[in-house]
Amino acid sequence: MKRCGKRYWKLALAAVLSLSLSLAGCGAPGGDRMAGVRGRQGGNQADLNGPGAQAAADFSLKLLNAALEENPGENALLSPLSVLCALAMTANGSAGETRSQFEAVLGMPVEELGDYLAAYCAALPSGEGRQFHSANSLWLREGQVQVEKSFLEANAGIFDAAVFEKPFDGDTLEEINGWVEEHTGGMIPEILREIKPEEVMYLINALAFEAEWEEIYEDGQVRERIFTQEDGTETQMERMESTESWYLEDENATGFLKYYAGGQYAFGALLPREGLTLGGYLQELDGQRLRQVLQGAQERDVIAGLPKFQQECGFQLGEALQGMGLTDAFDPAAADFSAMGQGSGGEPLYIGQVVHKTFLSVYEKGTKAGAATAVGVEAGSAMLEEPPQVFLDRPFLYMLVDAKTMTPLFIGAEYKPNNG
Repeated sequence: MKRCGKRYWKLALAAVLSLSLSLAGCGAPGGDRMAGVRGRQGGNQADLNGPGAQAAADFSLKLLNAALEENPGENALLSPLSVLCALAMTANGSAGETRSQFEAVLGMPVEELGDYLAAYCAALPSGEGRQFHSANSLWLREGQVQVEKSFLEANAGIFDAAVFEKPFDGDTLEEINGWVEEHTGGMIPEILREIKPEEVMYLINALAFEAEWEEIYEDGQVRERIFTQEDGTETQMERMESTESWYLEDENATGFLKYYAGGQYAFGALLPREGLTLGGYLQELDGQRLRQVLQGAQERDVIAGLPKFQQECGFQLGEALQGMGLTDAFDPAAADFSAMGQGSGGEPLYIGQVVHKTFLSVYEKGTKAGAATAVGVEAGSAMLEEPPQVFLDRPFLYMLVDAKTMTPLFIGAEYKPNNG
């Protein structure tokens, strides 16, 4: 999957939730059922720095920690934003205790979260040198599920979701994967390998991000260095070295922000202090503290070293989400999705799986002129003390954040370098 050009930092992902029954069926394919139909609209005036931003930051760290518990010491890359969108669409069909569990795990009432996510995605900027794209869809097995119109209208209105009725055969599998590939710019060509007989619905979110660095790395800034893993293993890596202008620090870590063209997105990294493992640091960190660190960035020179790396991750998040408290939704006997619908014979719906895939590539190249201008300006302020140094040469936490709210769009843990 080396489809990304070396001039850009590209990320893409898709999160899929399948709602399962113990029945299978087929029928005639259909188009977008909600074409031209829109229900309740999302609140585009939602406070982007309010409770939604805090809930998203909390969820980001809880989800990352839950994923790492299942794969300790392994690299991980997630998009909390994508998972939140897919879960919020699903939660629109929940009721009773199932809805209460959704709200506890997601951090706020379902309708408020939907309004926040709709406003937030609409506000994320695109322009020269940076592109953001988000899309949502629902896929229904023809003849095997009776869906409440209010549920479809809510997801069409709030999330602009397309709704398709299909026979869930081999052609449908190709269509679903093709939809994901299209909306991730080709970076994730396959989200599903098969459609199981009991699956009657998919709720899908896809995100793609592409941006040039504001300050481009020149060839002379890339050097062979050593990355030391937590077990002491040393690995060769290519490290991009520069002087950045925004320093991050708390009592247990140091880091930096590096901005993308336009200054509306930034890459953030936090390196735990010597003697503290990345897992130990993450266990002590919560969403409020993370946002405080990011929003409290100090405008001062910092000598930074960022590895060139590429990640391609896939997760089954069902166990992680159940560990976070979303249990009833996965239990056929306890799930309450009565506001969503039921099987064609009146059978209750429940979540069968949550699939999450991500792709990321970090490279050094870009426009030479942009780099020269940006470096010249940012290196201009006089410093009376030696700048701090943050070399990411051992396991570190990293994020892609929007500069307005400092909310993670993507969050990852790098335990060992992967140059692709």
